[in-house]
Amino acid sequence: MKSRTGKRRYTVIGVLLTAVMLFPVYWMLNVSLTPQQDMRKTPPDLLPLHPTFEGYRAVLNDQLPYLGTSLLIGLGTVALTLVLAAPAGFALAKLRPVGGGTLGLVLLVAQMIPGIVMAMGFYGIFLDYGLLNSWWGLIVADSTIAVPFGVMIFTAFMSGIPGELISAARIDGAGTWRTFRSVVLPVSRNAIVTVSLFSFLWAWSDFVFANTLDGGGDLRPITLGIYKYIGNNNQEWNAIMATAVVASIPAAVLLVLAQRYVAAGVTAGAVKD
Repeated sequence: MKSRTGKRRYTVIGVLLTAVMLFPVYWMLNVSLTPQQDMRKTPPDLLPLHPTFEGYRAVLNDQLPYLGTSLLIGLGTVALTLVLAAPAGFALAKLRPVGGGTLGLVLLVAQMIPGIVMAMGFYGIFLDYGLLNSWWGLIVADSTIAVPFGVMIFTAFMSGIPGELISAARIDGAGTWRTFRSVVLPVSRNAIVTVSLFSFLWAWSDFVFANTLDGGGDLRPITLGIYKYIGNNNQEWNAIMATAVVASIPAAVLLVLAQRYVAAGVTAGAVKD
């Protein structure tokens, strides 16, 4: 009886904490359906009693190009991150290069650098090389955040791959590249999904790099699309929140679909046999 009561108590606490954490998401949806004239109503309506879809019509009319650009930047960041991080993780985990430990420390330190500091540095470099206001420039900038994380995940995961598997491939005549491509990558699915998901989410939600490096380009991401609704004398909150709701859907769907692989990929290498 005590055990059952304790489980119910923990369940209630868990439900309450979840409700508190998800309340901002609900409020975002509520405001997206609230008419503009009711935005400053006191007290605000907890439910959209007179819902309007003007904000979502604004999304369809104005924001679809921004969503397409964010998708392009996100997928490009994922591709570039995987191309760089997977071989680097394999080299650190299995080839044991000289200075590998120092490189791992450098990657960890790179994760601690504030994004705004990197954005200022990128601005000068991109200005010299003509990469400002370009979507490929944002892919490069976002990848600098994702690649160190990806290398650490791949290194931890690939360290747990049995050495006998690699030795068997080499006995069969496979070289280092063939072993990596035909043996290591297929069994690293969880790590690939984890790195891809986090890389995409970082690129999808980036505002600092986008606002600094692509403020006037023809192809701008959705974070700048939301920002254009905010002005000194005009704040279209229902359109802002409707855009935020639509922009949250791809991230939410990806997290739900990939959560099993992410859990396995993040915890890989934590326990050694």
